[in-house]
Amino acid sequence: MSTIVIRFAISVALTYGIADHPGGHKQHDTITPFVGGVGILIALSIALIMLFNTHPEEPLKWLGLGLGSIVIFATGFADDLWQLNYKVRLIIQAAVALVMVLAGGVVLTNLGSLLPGLTLELGLLAIPFTIFATIGGINALNMIDGMDGLAGSLSLVSLLLISAVAFIAGDSSNLTLAAALASGTTGFLYFNLRHASQRRARVFLGDNGSMLLGFLFAWLLVDLSQEPNQAMTPVTAIWLFSIPLMDTISVMLRRVVLRKSPFIPDHNHLHHILLHAGFRIEDTVIAIASLHLLFGITGLAGLYLGAPEFVMLLGFLLVYAGYFYVTQRPWYFIMALRHLHTILGLTPAEKHGLFLGSYTAQEAESLVRLVSKELGPSVDSWVQVLEKHSSHRDAGKRYAVAVNIRMVSNDCATDEEIKQYVALLQQRMMERRGIQVRQFFERNSRNDRRADNRGSPIGTELRISERRNPDTGLLILEVMFDKLTPEHHPAPGIEKSFSESQAQSRTQSTLQETHQADK
Repeated sequence: MSTIVIRFAISVALTYGIADHPGGHKQHDTITPFVGGVGILIALSIALIMLFNTHPEEPLKWLGLGLGSIVIFATGFADDLWQLNYKVRLIIQAAVALVMVLAGGVVLTNLGSLLPGLTLELGLLAIPFTIFATIGGINALNMIDGMDGLAGSLSLVSLLLISAVAFIAGDSSNLTLAAALASGTTGFLYFNLRHASQRRARVFLGDNGSMLLGFLFAWLLVDLSQEPNQAMTPVTAIWLFSIPLMDTISVMLRRVVLRKSPFIPDHNHLHHILLHAGFRIEDTVIAIASLHLLFGITGLAGLYLGAPEFVMLLGFLLVYAGYFYVTQRPWYFIMALRHLHTILGLTPAEKHGLFLGSYTAQEAESLVRLVSKELGPSVDSWVQVLEKHSSHRDAGKRYAVAVNIRMVSNDCATDEEIKQYVALLQQRMMERRGIQVRQFFERNSRNDRRADNRGSPIGTELRISERRNPDTGLLILEVMFDKLTPEHHPAPGIEKSFSESQAQSRTQSTLQETHQADK
């Protein structure tokens, strides 16, 4: 039913212009309907019909679930259409959470045995804490919904694990709800996931879908972790919702530290970091969903093996500390991921940036400084300095400079806008500095001019096939400029001159080898 309803909703949305347009912080370049939440809502409606019939003793609970879901879906849909102020959204989310507590009876009364031998009861704080946790769950899933297939895949993983918990505990009502939502999410992913025959999403989840799923996660996780029919501990719940929770807290803390609004979108979520490291969208979704599954299974293993709750909480906090450290210092993580990406032999995502040819160490250093000045305050960049191998023994060492570009203004740029920016930067470098630079381009049979790739008429200029040795390209220096760090200090090392002797010393101590100079 989810698949059928979404297919119909796509046609209606395109007819009436109910779609997400490229621009702002959006990364897509085509008009895409944001009606994926309709599929989730129809799955929920079917589940509610079943619950009213199989558990008629709790009509007020199911009525509260239906009412809260409709209100939060409508709010998300209005936000998709008119971009509601975040204060309005928060007020409505709080009201919906109150419906969950008062009508549904779903409330966090305790946080479990977070201290040895002591259950942490919330008492008078139970309702405020439940409202706070529900608002957090709604916005966590909403904030991570920034890539085709990501929010849906994470939701499906969590819903399948929650279904397993409900099944083992014999909780038929929550099993019905979680299984129906997992099915509805699968119907949505049919149109949203990228694969060989679908190069881009045909529909987005939208705020209507992500806010609805976030609310339903809050309902399920609270209901399953509290008495009288407790199926899991409260600390297990955070393991089952780990990636959206950790990513949202990390990003919001970063924004607050930088004295920015925590609700302004940026490009420092985990999926942005993986994309910046060269992972394709498909690979990024698989990697993050696999990590989410691993965390969820860890939480369930601790639950069913009887691990103390305070130990599981400590384990989660340690995992989060590592996650926070990595995402707050993305340049180091990106470098490691790019090296791993090359080792795994994954197809790289499209790169945007400039390539500057053969220079001495002093010239390369000057170029790095010049380029960093030209980039401007709305750009993240990382610079690679590569030692070029020469076939002439008497030739001095020469270095190539590669500059990768990521736009990070409040209105994050699309790929096409980045290409335009790079072209303008190319022009400015020539006009102001007299330096000619080249854009990165995809290396394939259509634009490869190497002699051994294809036949060519006599007289056509060809690149020598042996010019690039697969063993060349020793990385001397790699540094990222992160425009979102306080006072925009460059990463350690850039202030030091990499003269000939220093470059040689660094080569011996911190070399990373790449298979090709342009990787």
